[in-house]
Amino acid sequence: MNHDIWLLAYFRSVYRGRVEITERGVEVVPLPDALGDETLGSDAGDGQELHLAGSRDGLHWTPLNRNRPVWPGRFVRDPFIGRGPDDCFHLVATGGRNRRSCLYARSRDLLTWEARSLPLMETVRDAAGRSVNNVWAPEWFYDRSRGEYLLFWSSSFADAGWKESRQWYSRTVDWETFTEPQVLFAPGYSVIDGTLLEHGETFYLFHKEEEFGIHTGERRGIRLATASDPRGPYQLYEGPLNRGQIVPTITEGPTVLPDPAGAGWLMLYDYPMANDYGASRSPDLWHWTTIPREEFAFPPHARHGSVFRVSDAEWQALAERYPPAFPL
Repeated sequence: MNHDIWLLAYFRSVYRGRVEITERGVEVVPLPDALGDETLGSDAGDGQELHLAGSRDGLHWTPLNRNRPVWPGRFVRDPFIGRGPDDCFHLVATGGRNRRSCLYARSRDLLTWEARSLPLMETVRDAAGRSVNNVWAPEWFYDRSRGEYLLFWSSSFADAGWKESRQWYSRTVDWETFTEPQVLFAPGYSVIDGTLLEHGETFYLFHKEEEFGIHTGERRGIRLATASDPRGPYQLYEGPLNRGQIVPTITEGPTVLPDPAGAGWLMLYDYPMANDYGASRSPDLWHWTTIPREEFAFPPHARHGSVFRVSDAEWQALAERYPPAFPL
């Protein structure tokens, strides 16, 4: 199949504020100066459904359905979609009534979905007997050497999902039975929003360090760890990216793709506090340069996207069902 169009799967939301921690350890939520979008309504949760946009260059994105959901009525947050070796699209996302589960859905055409909940962390307890608070931002990676899917996500035993969070994983060959969850990555900071890429003989785990407050400083940015096996162990990369030099402000939800315009790579991510999206470019996955805002265009209020390729025929079928504002 000729894969020549990239799709961005995302949800839409506006942050109404952000948690900060004072010197005394008290949590406060200062409100940003500007809020709102008439298409989102008064509830910040509006838009937390599956949205899709297409691009040929990875930087200029055309939303389907005029930036409205393509799966209305289904709560979907932090969607990740990939094409498996069975030629099906497999979607995992933060979602569902049970916070210890994630949403799983399968489709052959991206038009109709079969969905269910995966109770990944329902029975997991820590040494003190506490259950986890959340299953956030799940993604999957197909381990070709073992013929199995590695499903990974972030969870915390603390009273908030962003506190003391670790990356966990489970394995499956059929999306029916899963191995007992294990810790995949536990650096010396709280970590969320992992995304995994294989290149050469190295596995690249991009993720967000989620540390902030008077005592730790502002450390809410994208970092990198690498391993020679998708199950780890992962080692932190000591370089500009991990010193917070990729972008000058808070970022999260990274996704990485080969640059469609030439050699190298693109990283896409959102600026949660600015309710905006951003992009960076790298020749080697190690050294990144922020792309100027005027050189890309994302759907308004897109959040935490993932990217995957489709054929022209698949794009045309989607565009017929969910017409874009303009053609690619």
